[in-house]
Amino acid sequence: MDNNQELTLAQPSFSLTEQASLSLLQAAINKAGELGIKATVSIVDTSGRQLAFIKMAGSFLVSSELAQKKATTAAGMGVNTVDLENMLASAPARVLEGLTKAGDFTVIGGGVPLYWKGFLVGGIGVSGGSEDEDIECARFAAQVLAS
Repeated sequence: MDNNQELTLAQPSFSLTEQASLSLLQAAINKAGELGIKATVSIVDTSGRQLAFIKMAGSFLVSSELAQKKATTAAGMGVNTVDLENMLASAPARVLEGLTKAGDFTVIGGGVPLYWKGFLVGGIGVSGGSEDEDIECARFAAQVLAS
């Protein structure tokens, strides 16, 4: 590299702190409690690495895996998981099939990307209630970063 060239980053790199992750978990389970559901919540960074996780007593076993898939999908795609099905509707069927078979991808609602100061920092996934209840919990928790 030429000594006169400067390296630039496309965007600053931010990561979720332990405190932020705990606050997100707490907000999601508080909302789940208000709704009367037993939820599982996963927080991941932008690479899909799980940073925090909680499984409320009495929540479904399958919710553990699904919450992480929702969080990973939201972080990886930068959009709510519930919106992906419509976004991919015009794509060939093999695209959606390939993504869902990839293992860590889902179009089931309850995954929300986490943005801080306009930058994607991760994703939250909630599983345990109806799709609408999971979405409500995840969106409620994601507001923690906005405050």
